[in-house]
Amino acid sequence: MSPKLRVGVMISGRGSNMASILAAAEAQDCPYEVVLVASNNPEAAGLGFADERGVAIWAHDHRGMKRAEFDRLIDAALRAANVEMIALAGYMRLLSSEFVESWKGRILNIHPSLLPKYKGLDTHARAIEAGDAEAGCSVHIVTPELDDGPVVAQARVPVLAGDTPETLAERVLKEEHRLYPAALAKCAADVLQSRSPA
Repeated sequence: MSPKLRVGVMISGRGSNMASILAAAEAQDCPYEVVLVASNNPEAAGLGFADERGVAIWAHDHRGMKRAEFDRLIDAALRAANVEMIALAGYMRLLSSEFVESWKGRILNIHPSLLPKYKGLDTHARAIEAGDAEAGCSVHIVTPELDDGPVVAQARVPVLAGDTPETLAERVLKEEHRLYPAALAKCAADVLQSRSPA
């Protein structure tokens, strides 16, 4: 069997995108495997979900710690698991520039807007207020600036008359669950291909 890229997923909550990544990883032809789910919130519901599926978990409360100090802890856990690529899946904490730099080009994030529009929070409310005809989600490579790295994949959904931020979020989330595993698989396959002898 050909080697699979070792992926670490970082979460802070229920981890619904993590669940879709794990489900996709069960396919035999998936080019990645999830070897660790890590969280800054020991109470994150997604940890139990990963644990039940036999995926190693790591959690540590970030409160009371400096950002760089906490990032060194999570970095050590990822490296101990021989992680090769990181997928942020609802990880609600900014990463230190040192952490991002040490994993340069190897951290993916999913953001609920059509980047470069609406970086940060409240993306659905902002899209509705602006009168946008469509919204969506973007998978991008993480850089030290918030929601700013190169976009690798996007999915679009129409903004419907009478949409609320909640109804729009629900439709966008369905697309996130489809888009993220596919984008991660493509990036993993690209990395594996770049390693194989020509």
